[in-house]
Amino acid sequence: FGPLAVEGLEAAEVDLSRLQLVDTPTGIALILVDDEGENQIVVVPGANKALDSERIEVGETDALLCQLEIEDSAIEAAAAQTDAFFCLNAAPAREVSETILQRADLIVANSFEIDALGSSPLGALFALTLGEEGALLIDDGEEVARARPPKIEAVDGTAAGDAFTACLVVSLLEGRNRQEALERACAAGALAASREGAQP
Repeated sequence: FGPLAVEGLEAAEVDLSRLQLVDTPTGIALILVDDEGENQIVVVPGANKALDSERIEVGETDALLCQLEIEDSAIEAAAAQTDAFFCLNAAPAREVSETILQRADLIVANSFEIDALGSSPLGALFALTLGEEGALLIDDGEEVARARPPKIEAVDGTAAGDAFTACLVVSLLEGRNRQEALERACAAGALAASREGAQP
């Protein structure tokens, strides 16, 4: 599936200059979606598990966004290379090293993912996602924003969290206030859930 994945990334104009080639098959995900748009995902990580933390080059960037389909060592290596805004999307749910949690400026998680993290360090901004109920922003244990998504007909929740997270990070980097940033992120997640699939 490597050539197919690369073709899709190239079509989306993603910079692949730091692409690592490994002798491990590209990962796949089997996604089941019910009539309400809720999903269950089985992931075969493949090459994501083989990402060599010694070969990671972040370069100059405004933000670093990582999720948990790669090993902690790779996330730690990337985060150590930049002082840029670092967002951890805590999906799929699993325990994470204290080093990563302490470095994160923003952690995005649903209730299952927060429970799985292992600890919740003060200092990071938390976005707690609540599906169709919206999301909360929590700073140093205090709720600072709450938003609900627009009403949509949920077709497929796959990648709704990814869309939410990307929009929240970009909105915060644009200097939008936290309430507006959260509202925009909820809208992005809802738009993703209103359409089938996570990729074209």
